[in-house]
Amino acid sequence: MYYSMLESCKTAEEIQHLSRICKGTFNEIAESKKPIVAAIMGQCLGAGLETALACHYRIAVRDKKTVLAVPEVMIGLLPGAGGTQRLLRLLSLPDAFDMMLTGKNIRPDKAKTIGLVHMLIDPKGASDSKESKEATRKHLEQVAIETAKGLVDGSIQALPRRKGWVETITEYIMWFNLGRYFFMTQARNRVMNMTQGHYPAPLRILDVVEETLKSGYERGNQLETRYFGELGVTKESKALIGLFHGQTHCKKNHYGSPSPIKKVGILGTNSIGAGIAEITIFKGYPLSLYDKSKENLEQGLIYIKNNLKQRVLRKQISDNEKDKLVSKLETGTELESISNVDFVIEASTENFDKKCKLLLEIESIVKPSCVIAVQTLFNPIEKVAKSAKRLDKIIGMHYFSPLAKSQLLEIVSSKSATKETIATAVDLGLKQGKIVIVVGDGPCFYTTRILCILVDELVSILREGIKPKQLEDMTKKIGWPMGLCSVVDEFGIDNIYEASKVLCSHYDENLLSKNLIILEQLVKKGMLGKKIGLGLFEYDPTRKLSIDNPAAIKIIDDNKISPKESLTTQNIQWRLVSRIINEAVLCLEEGTLKSPLDGDIGAVFGLGFPPFLGGPFRYLDIHGAEQLVKRMENFRKVYGDAFKPCKLLIEHSKDSKKLFRS
Repeated sequence: MYYSMLESCKTAEEIQHLSRICKGTFNEIAESKKPIVAAIMGQCLGAGLETALACHYRIAVRDKKTVLAVPEVMIGLLPGAGGTQRLLRLLSLPDAFDMMLTGKNIRPDKAKTIGLVHMLIDPKGASDSKESKEATRKHLEQVAIETAKGLVDGSIQALPRRKGWVETITEYIMWFNLGRYFFMTQARNRVMNMTQGHYPAPLRILDVVEETLKSGYERGNQLETRYFGELGVTKESKALIGLFHGQTHCKKNHYGSPSPIKKVGILGTNSIGAGIAEITIFKGYPLSLYDKSKENLEQGLIYIKNNLKQRVLRKQISDNEKDKLVSKLETGTELESISNVDFVIEASTENFDKKCKLLLEIESIVKPSCVIAVQTLFNPIEKVAKSAKRLDKIIGMHYFSPLAKSQLLEIVSSKSATKETIATAVDLGLKQGKIVIVVGDGPCFYTTRILCILVDELVSILREGIKPKQLEDMTKKIGWPMGLCSVVDEFGIDNIYEASKVLCSHYDENLLSKNLIILEQLVKKGMLGKKIGLGLFEYDPTRKLSIDNPAAIKIIDDNKISPKESLTTQNIQWRLVSRIINEAVLCLEEGTLKSPLDGDIGAVFGLGFPPFLGGPFRYLDIHGAEQLVKRMENFRKVYGDAFKPCKLLIEHSKDSKKLFRS
């Protein structure tokens, strides 16, 4: 559905009416006596795919930009224009479930295999040039016309997908109440394990499917319309649609024209440096990779090549394309190897003094027009660059780990950075495939700052007697996609410790200092997190399985404090949520955040703030700041000034009409 049309509806009935209008249009397509062919090039999502499903024949271009999906579940909805019913007719039950419950993109080859499209054509030309795209479009159009003619004269038939014996048996079992009950119960259990019941849309999709299997397509179609309307007015859907708009906003460059980047330089071959190099070279940029250690450089190259091989296995690129990308990579152990780049990213160290020294060396080597980016989690850019001569060309870039999977890039703009410098950094981040937010300079910026506040409360809860694995499970149940103890280990306990020290200096009352001793002792004992296999958890060699780390628990227990309230899931949930939301609002109040939208995107995509809440600011707009301030004042009486609401939050609590995001 077009989201703007959906948002204009105020009631479930209005949304249901919109659904019926769309269904009427698509039914006219499906029932047309003239064959209608869908020619698919690029993204075919949501209402676009529902339109294609109503057509008699579907042809798609076999390239990496063509994807098909019904992503409605990701904004708290279900396909509302007959999509659930057409997918059930067209695909096997597991494939239909997979598309509807995950909303994930289906690439052309898989779409052909599962029966989503009838035919694939190859693009004309190997490049992404306008000429190649136009040639492909014309070729697709011609093939579609010839196919329509073939459907008319009978030389081409839209044959149904051949069913395997497993699918045939499954369909037979679905005729029986007991078989259907068993299958749907298993599906509901899986959904509940994934969502913890925080997302109503997947369960409604299962209800529609079950009704269709039980009573037929007409009844399933009616239920689809009903639930589409009901879901469209839920708080979860409003929150998720807000996130969708936020993503769309943060995938555009709002800072004007960037400088051209013909070549990128990266300093450092640790997991972050090599990771940045891999996603940069994957997008076709010629790249110069520097590390003063030849051994580290070789390890970085192995990392990059292995990641590109994985992309070949996932069919994102061909083996030939992989070799072409690797050929664009130069390496060097001398700093002069980056002298001719247009954009350089320093990602070799978080040590403040080393960073300052290295920045001056970079500035003396690169050309005057080169943008210099500092990859840092917490070091204020103005301080790192205090002795630099070209402050206007220096900017901060905070990438998240694991780099290939994390969607967010936080760009830190100092007061001296020009609009062109910011635009150039944003342009590179967008081309690397990241969702980009731009924040102001200061201690720990935005995402690291709210993480430090979150970890402070998390350590307090651990000191009160909750074990890491127990807290991990509790935070997952309250909606964090990754348990918060895993977030700590992923981020690095040493990084959080150093960042918390920086942030402590920002607070007159040193609110974080009481828990710093725990982080300090963990770091001194070498428990740095997942990167070394030992943090709050102890990891197996694959880093995939973990158990509570007895040594970490001993340090925590040696500093144990008595709980002041019962440690219920609700108590823990609101202690964590209250502090992170309050700190996010404080960042906006102080000017670190440029907009509430950036704050929501940063919290959700950077730290895993529960998406169904929409982010700190969307949560306040939907649920009200007054409710949160009351909760915080109650906590403040028990736990102290860590729960003191900031000035801007109090202002919003006094006026329910005052919204952070309109």
